[in-house]
Amino acid sequence: MNIIVCTKQVMDPEAPPARFMVDTATNKLILPTDIPPVIDPYSEYALEAALKLRDKYAGTITAISLGNNLLREVIKKPLSMGADELVLLEDELFADGDSWLTAKILAIAITKIDAYDIILCGRQSADRDAGQVGSGIAEILKLPVITVARKIDIAGGKVLVERVTDDGYETIETTLPTVITVSNEIGEPRYPTIRGIMAAKKKEPTIWKSTDLGIEPSELGVGGFRSHLVKLLKPVYEGKCEIIEGETPEEAASNLAGRLRQEKLL
Repeated sequence: MNIIVCTKQVMDPEAPPARFMVDTATNKLILPTDIPPVIDPYSEYALEAALKLRDKYAGTITAISLGNNLLREVIKKPLSMGADELVLLEDELFADGDSWLTAKILAIAITKIDAYDIILCGRQSADRDAGQVGSGIAEILKLPVITVARKIDIAGGKVLVERVTDDGYETIETTLPTVITVSNEIGEPRYPTIRGIMAAKKKEPTIWKSTDLGIEPSELGVGGFRSHLVKLLKPVYEGKCEIIEGETPEEAASNLAGRLRQEKLL
């Protein structure tokens, strides 16, 4: 079984929000230089799903990532976790694409890889939270897609997926090849082993630019967008503190109750 896992380098979602700034003129996030990026957490869940499938059914895992100026010590983590190959779609023209353009570039690269049975993506990314790329890849490649998977099995040449719903889960069966987006219910991603880390350091990824994929510059950038970001902002949270007093504890409690009723909290 050949499995492709789409991974992504993102800003660390655990970093303090106060450390991020927004350039309102360009609608871009200014990242703190002293906080290194990480592999998107949902990408790690997708990779864990791939590793579980390989453990059970054998096969190969190819991780693929799109971006520009990708940090090797970060983007090689799928190799250290157990992926067999790493393909980087690295080109300055690939930066800042919307969900559709990202899905399109990934789909073209997946077609170039050719041999695949299952394409796994995280249910969404930690930076955009759109949850659209996996379904976009399926649409472009004309493949079935199952989203928000918590368990994946293969039986009789078909894939059985338990997908998370608001009130439980449902089991869906479909044919191969297929696209599946993976949720955190799949199980905690395994830690890289020392042997895996050392092997990842020695293994060089395959790097494809836009020219390697046959994509014209006019198809990239704003010209290839299907959506446009209107405004990017940091929410402003304001808090007010009001001291409720009284001559006695009982009077203070009564005054507090009256104030809460006034605000319709009681």
